[in-house]
Amino acid sequence: MPPQSNSASADASSSASQPNTWSQRFESALHPAIARFNASIAFDIELIEYDITGSQAHAKMLAHTGIISETEAEQLVVGLEQIRQEYRSGQLQPTVDDEDVHFAVEHRLTEILGDVGKKLHTARSRNDQVGTDIRLYLRDQINDIRQRLRQFQTVLLDLADAHVETLIPGYTHLQRAQPVSLAHHLLAYFEMAQRDCDRLSDGLKRVNQSPLGAGALAGTTFPIDRHYTAELLGFEGVYRNSLDAVSDRDFAVEFLAAASLILIHLSRLSEELIIWASEEFRFIRLKDTCSTGSSIMPQKKNPDIPELVRGKTGRVFGNLQAMLVILKGIPLAYNKDLQEDKEGLFDTVKTVQGCLEAMTILLAEGLEFQPQRLAEAVAEDFSNATDVADYLAAKGVPFREAYNLVGKVVRTSLAQNKLLKDLTLEEWQALHPQFEADIYAAIEPRQVVAARNSFGGTGFDRVRQALEVARQGLET
Repeated sequence: MPPQSNSASADASSSASQPNTWSQRFESALHPAIARFNASIAFDIELIEYDITGSQAHAKMLAHTGIISETEAEQLVVGLEQIRQEYRSGQLQPTVDDEDVHFAVEHRLTEILGDVGKKLHTARSRNDQVGTDIRLYLRDQINDIRQRLRQFQTVLLDLADAHVETLIPGYTHLQRAQPVSLAHHLLAYFEMAQRDCDRLSDGLKRVNQSPLGAGALAGTTFPIDRHYTAELLGFEGVYRNSLDAVSDRDFAVEFLAAASLILIHLSRLSEELIIWASEEFRFIRLKDTCSTGSSIMPQKKNPDIPELVRGKTGRVFGNLQAMLVILKGIPLAYNKDLQEDKEGLFDTVKTVQGCLEAMTILLAEGLEFQPQRLAEAVAEDFSNATDVADYLAAKGVPFREAYNLVGKVVRTSLAQNKLLKDLTLEEWQALHPQFEADIYAAIEPRQVVAARNSFGGTGFDRVRQALEVARQGLET
């Protein structure tokens, strides 16, 4: 067994007995205000169970490579598990004197085991330790968010199933464009959520790499086995460069960017729900379980959930921007700036989880679409004008000529305060001899939607196929 590092033991002893004194290099403790400023325990306590798990793997590796004895490793693992249970029960409550979660765990372990506890930090630095903890944490949170996205997608599919032949106005520039199947509209958000899942899955490959064993920045003189700890912790691989291992936060940026896109998609849906719930639209009715009222206007029912999601999107964007700014100017390797990587990351995780849960409940239980109002909406505009041009083009009239003619038809109809369906056959034929009695069927809203059976289109048959494919995708 290689001899133990005196410096490592001294460091552990010092941190356990005097958290503010780093080693014999320092003659006095930190100023109390600086200690508070320097401490991260208030937020990195979130990592305590991941720190314990990583430390247990590190202890097993130290025994596996003969750096400590099997008995010592077993004592460390059991002691760490005791700390986990103490934390869960509320018995262990670290304070600012512990500075960070790593010292808090090591301090308590030394209280439990004495000198054996001081051996845990052999061949390890807080730099690779915190990098490991964050990755273990984020790996779990990404998997949780992916599951929440799946639940959100399932609710979207359930709603879409119920509304394949419900029509809704489709918009461009927030102007009536063409009617579509409501299911088709909902499936657009399903596809956005699918891309969100795919992005998280791809980013998980870079989260799931172990920095443990990189040390402070240059590795260690001890004969450690980094692949062994990586395997114990379920990592897919290890960082090949120790400098990169302790300073890399690319994976966090990727997650924050993916989270920002999730919130963009939820915010876009939120905006539509807010509009649809308005008295001017009345496309949906909000249920009491997912809306609130006004303190002075008793008639109101407010769309609080989508408004909050729309508002919370900004804080996630801000967390991404903060991470980018933290990273942009720091030299290799670890710098204290990286302590600021956690609060925004934790906040983003909780915000995304909360928004997905709230929106899933809202769609599943908190609103009802109003098919009759939607049918009225698609029947009271000129969103079938393109179909008139298509009608003529199918009869051999060049499309651009047909397009210009339909513009004239719309102008004439507006002047007469009529919709296209209100024109007589004589009026149609006066505009172009190719118009026949079947023009009325061609511009009927349901036919307008049903006819759009190109791949990815809103035709009812295509939508049913898309639903089937989406269901199959969720089941795999």
